[in-house]
Amino acid sequence: MKSTREKVLQAISAHPQCSIIQIAHEVGINTISVRHHLTSLQASGLVVAEEERHGVGRPHMVYSLTEKGREYFPTSYLRLTTHLLDQLKETISPDQLNDLFKKMGEKIAENHKTSFSKLNFEERLDLLEQVMEKEGFDVQWEKKDDHYEIREIACPFYKIGKNHPEVCIFDRTLIANLLSIPLEKIKTNHVGEALCTFTIQRNS
Repeated sequence: MKSTREKVLQAISAHPQCSIIQIAHEVGINTISVRHHLTSLQASGLVVAEEERHGVGRPHMVYSLTEKGREYFPTSYLRLTTHLLDQLKETISPDQLNDLFKKMGEKIAENHKTSFSKLNFEERLDLLEQVMEKEGFDVQWEKKDDHYEIREIACPFYKIGKNHPEVCIFDRTLIANLLSIPLEKIKTNHVGEALCTFTIQRNS
């Protein structure tokens, strides 16, 4: 069963540039609830609002999905990627597949090496959020008593990773290389359907 949040996203996907009243009608909730969900979805970068004018009078807001928002819906590339990974698993060993995802993460990190080189650790974490966003992720870091946590809010590989968890080596490797710390220093916590949370001890 879809959550109300997912129904709001689906309504906007089906009717781009729709109004709050239209969304409320599609989902079957009141406009106050719609506004609450839209605020959250905009904060997550999934929905964008634009002013629309019709003749004289005040403009009203219409809502559309961002590129990140569209990632929430299954598309043909998801099926293709799954088939490709299935075929790769039949063709190469698990170690070779893991190494492939590691090399992908290392290559992207190398492109940002200069930007990170003169930053302290927490400045690197700030820049990490921006780089990960360009790769389709939404992450937030937090300083704890004896460690740092990097929590994924959105992951472009979430649906693929359910059947092919080895893809998670990519983002773990990318994070390790951007922060210039050994891969084994990053612990991954993944409970149930939740997205990954990466833990790094502060003495790393």
